[in-house]
Amino acid sequence: MKIAMLARNASLYSHRRLMEAAEARGHTLDVLNTLRCTVQIASHRPTVAYEGETITGYDAVIPRIGASITHYGLAILRQFEMAGVWPLNESVAIGRSRDKLRSMQILAKYGLGLPLTAFAHDPKQTSQIIKAVNGPPVVIKLLEGTQGIGVVLAETEASAKSVIEAFRGANVNILVQEFIKEAGGTDIRALVVGGKVVAAMQRTGAPDDFRSNLHRGGSAQLIKITPEERSTAVRAARRMGLNVCGVDMLRSNHGPVIMEVNSSPGLEGIETATGKDIAGMIIDFIATHAVAGKTKTKGKG
Repeated sequence: MKIAMLARNASLYSHRRLMEAAEARGHTLDVLNTLRCTVQIASHRPTVAYEGETITGYDAVIPRIGASITHYGLAILRQFEMAGVWPLNESVAIGRSRDKLRSMQILAKYGLGLPLTAFAHDPKQTSQIIKAVNGPPVVIKLLEGTQGIGVVLAETEASAKSVIEAFRGANVNILVQEFIKEAGGTDIRALVVGGKVVAAMQRTGAPDDFRSNLHRGGSAQLIKITPEERSTAVRAARRMGLNVCGVDMLRSNHGPVIMEVNSSPGLEGIETATGKDIAGMIIDFIATHAVAGKTKTKGKG
């Protein structure tokens, strides 16, 4: 099987592991720098070029699209889909997951546990937003943030108003969420592959940091999740339409609440914490399920 991986940095742990797992199973995996790909749009002949040369013959594509190039990356991925190449995660599903507000709305529609969340445009509504999520304290998030960047804990109403007004002044969109104090600065990352939780870890934030992201200095350890947490992760992946994702949850007094569904989860932390060959599981899933032209995007423009 011939696999393309859209990724800007082939040396990252996750990308190296996927390459190693593919090669160990007799597959060919080529890393294509997403920004060096171009689309060639013509009726009935959707093609992708890489560094000026039209590329063909791929059975599947693994999108590892950085958040900063989501728009361009999804355009490239859609072109692969239009050409009939099977995507590990479809462009429409990645687009849902990258829009924090939309993803929260989808998960809420299907009754999955979420922290109280508010969104408004008018600065005059700041006090109402804070009260709507049982604050203060409140968590304020940039809609486009990732890896804990653009996430602020405001412990008083005055500080919350100041942060919200500052973000609004910079013309950026934010969410305001309930602060789950009982989580104690820890969260759970459940890794879902093909509708099953294949690994889970508990992440703990660095000292004096309520965020538990490993990129922010947090630590991770193996954890056994509850049946409810497992079900929540699987349902979230299904409702978002993702074959592979990391579902980040907090343990609240009223059960698991989802903080984010990550469509390009890193593998280093969870493979290290659990000792599992998750890269191999992903490649095996591709080998079993990749079918030419089997994508919701094909033929729909």
